[in-house]
Amino acid sequence: MRRAWIFARALAAAALGACLALAAAAQGVPKLDERQAISDGLAVVGSVPPDFRLLDRRERPVDLSAYRGKPLLVSFIYTGCSTICPAQTVALHQAVKGLDRMLGPHQFNVVSIGFNQPMDSPLAMRAFAAQLGVDYPNWEFLSPSHDQVRALTRAFGFSYVQTPEGFDHVVGATVVDAEGRIHSQVWGDRLTAQALGVPLRQLLLDAPTAGPVPTLDELIDRVIILCTVYDPDTGEYRYDWTLVLQIVGGLAFFVTVGVYLWREWRAQQRARRRQAVVGATVH
Repeated sequence: MRRAWIFARALAAAALGACLALAAAAQGVPKLDERQAISDGLAVVGSVPPDFRLLDRRERPVDLSAYRGKPLLVSFIYTGCSTICPAQTVALHQAVKGLDRMLGPHQFNVVSIGFNQPMDSPLAMRAFAAQLGVDYPNWEFLSPSHDQVRALTRAFGFSYVQTPEGFDHVVGATVVDAEGRIHSQVWGDRLTAQALGVPLRQLLLDAPTAGPVPTLDELIDRVIILCTVYDPDTGEYRYDWTLVLQIVGGLAFFVTVGVYLWREWRAQQRARRRQAVVGATVH
């Protein structure tokens, strides 16, 4: 019994020693300053990043300015990551799916940018996207040149620190408006349709119409946005039929009032014409 107790104490001492050794070793590992990273991310809100030229998965050049005209979600990842980046991209993928009911792919774009160059080549980005099953028509995976990475990440307020195991970096997405201006930062490894839907809804509802009078398609898109709510049970947006009925009822009311006023106006016009004819006949 005494021998077992001695052996247990020796094992505990060895485990404690290993933990202390790991803690001491960890002290020398670079770590991201989260407070500074958040400050840097907020500092670029309202700014317009320069027009960088990157390569898509098929090695075709793509200018960031090509995405103007619609809101844009920007996510920075590195393909050598086996934990955070795949999880972040999967969460973003689920969030984009959850936005489908409110926002079709035609209303916004998504880009994932590989910042570990030259490892995040177009071929590596293509394999990364395929492995995670990301196949959205409005989602592209882009590769900057090695010389662009520092300026590109700073322009979007993305912070990272290289470590022996890879990179310690900010997790989230940057929301850019249709004019290319950074609207907001959405942080967290569990990106949701609700978190991304709030700024996207605001940008699309506040966006100017193509002309002085909204087109039918623009009106339909805005009614759809107004009539959808986030469902936490499914993680998706769904139609709120009470809002739909209220809008339809309101439109029906205004149409009814408009028809009534138009008929009254027509009746008054006819009465005036009859009076004019009678007056002309008497004279």
